[in-house]
Amino acid sequence: MSDIALSQPAPLAIATGSGKRSLRIVQSLCILVIALVMISPLFMLLIASLKDDRFRILADMGSFRAFWVSDPTLSNYKEIAHFSGELAYGRYLFNSLVILVATVVSGLVINSMAGFVLAWGSLRGKAVLLALVVALYVIPQESIIMPLVVMMSRAGLTDTFAVQILPWVASPLYVFLFYQFFAQLPKELYEAAEMDGASAFRIYRSIYMPLSLPALATVSILMGIESWNQYLWPTLVTQTDYARPIAVAIATFFGQDSIYWDRAMAASVLMMIPVLILYLAFQRWFVSSFVGSAVKG
Repeated sequence: MSDIALSQPAPLAIATGSGKRSLRIVQSLCILVIALVMISPLFMLLIASLKDDRFRILADMGSFRAFWVSDPTLSNYKEIAHFSGELAYGRYLFNSLVILVATVVSGLVINSMAGFVLAWGSLRGKAVLLALVVALYVIPQESIIMPLVVMMSRAGLTDTFAVQILPWVASPLYVFLFYQFFAQLPKELYEAAEMDGASAFRIYRSIYMPLSLPALATVSILMGIESWNQYLWPTLVTQTDYARPIAVAIATFFGQDSIYWDRAMAASVLMMIPVLILYLAFQRWFVSSFVGSAVKG
């Protein structure tokens, strides 16, 4: 009798284990559905770029044929991969890469220096400066874009690479991110280096920057995506192909009487690849920065 009594809770345990497995299956299915919804536009874009008939691409929209190509071809990429002429998307892609690299590299230096000074510099009114930095982030870029256009035009910088880099190198958001990261580091670290005779710049360069890989990765990705997706500003300040980025160039496909969907899809794929590479290159530190923030919070 005692053995029978002890074995009675077993069905409940089996039911509980079955319920957990069912819950995991439901969760997995939900994640799968969400992933498919997010990935499907990218997959459809890639498939459409491999079709050589723009009318066929338009006809396939709205059906499962948009996710399948029977005779893939790279002809669309060959047509736009030029550095001169009407379809000089190789040139536009190169322009965007130059702007991206220059903006991110110079932005990391300037914003990290500003954040370091706000965190550890011997300045009066640092709290006021920090409050102003945060307040500036609230101001939308579109509200100051016309004065910037006038300033750049009078400086003779229109239709250049510099006009697409200089206005966006320093950002209140990235200054604050670096400030927050540097301020969390132990004060004893700065004091010990200072007692050893290291200057403030030496402490910043040799100690704090090597420790700030998560912050550098986060700012690199955010700044790179922001720079890469710029459309309104380069539209206003560029007139020729010399420094025009690919985001503006792709829009020309949709300003004509006939929309060349095949070429537009191929150009969109080319535009997507560099930012994916940028994210994958810094993914490890980018994720760790968010995990570290969550743990500290």
